[in-house]
Amino acid sequence: MLRRNLLAATVLGAAAPTLFTPAIAQPRNAAWPRALNMGTAAPGGTYALYGPAWGQIAQEATGVQISYRTTQGPNQNIILVNRKEIELGMATMGVALQAWNGVGAWTQGNRFRDIRALFPMYDTPFHGIALKRTGITKHADLAGKSVGVGPRGGTPGTYYPLLLQELGIAPSAVRYGSASDLVGQIQDGLLDSFLFASGVPVPAFSEIEVQAEVNFLDFTQAEIAKLTAKYPELAAGSLPMGTYRTQQQPLGIVGMYNFAIAHKSIADDLAYEITKSVLSQNSRFKAAISAASETVAANWNKNTFLPFHPGAARYLREVGQQIPDNLVMA
Repeated sequence: MLRRNLLAATVLGAAAPTLFTPAIAQPRNAAWPRALNMGTAAPGGTYALYGPAWGQIAQEATGVQISYRTTQGPNQNIILVNRKEIELGMATMGVALQAWNGVGAWTQGNRFRDIRALFPMYDTPFHGIALKRTGITKHADLAGKSVGVGPRGGTPGTYYPLLLQELGIAPSAVRYGSASDLVGQIQDGLLDSFLFASGVPVPAFSEIEVQAEVNFLDFTQAEIAKLTAKYPELAAGSLPMGTYRTQQQPLGIVGMYNFAIAHKSIADDLAYEITKSVLSQNSRFKAAISAASETVAANWNKNTFLPFHPGAARYLREVGQQIPDNLVMA
């Protein structure tokens, strides 16, 4: 319990008053709904903090009350937005590509074509952590070991087992759960390693490194080449020194970008104001969560297939971004 309280205090303490200040919203346009619901993700990952941060900004700009639904992550967010059980969500481009084309076991062959992109969020690097006492220093050491990969419906829960399989690494067990729960299992000796993909620094990784000696698990250049060849939605990258307090070297990673998404039925002017409010207040957003440093209009081109909502595209074009017509859909 102490370690979970520490995470909450460390990550949420300073930001909570600005992110969750109660407000009675009054829509600035009478035609807009009084409320919208946003899908986030389980505690311990970045979505759980990033979502309320941009939701608060959008709520203040539009007067539309935004509430939050804890989900398993991108897969479930896409399903719920497509069904219009929620109107807003967040997803990685790899999972969104599976959804758009109806591939991947979780889609059951269904194509999710009622979702639209609003704005770019941040890159999601795949990397892992293990206690130093385990002797695990690299992904190849995970053969025959137990690993956690986050919620089953999240990006790491979807992709990390596939990445390990492509690299010929067979863990003894793959476990699913929230980041905070899996960190607890690491500290209790019930799990050998935790593999995740989220905005950095991953809050759960930052929690554990202040309480124990850890090794961060990255990918070799050969592994990166193999993975990006198999999964073109992945891109090679590096986490610089200083990403984590006890990091000893830059970490080689593969990653995929995240985008805010909405149901296609949201009014154009509302989608415009939501997108404008978030992208035009980047300094404020970064003060709430560091991952927002990548939430800038210029990163729209990290999306090559998911249609932008017309309202979002209008704002992006207003600030000089060249959104092609074939990437905008009502």
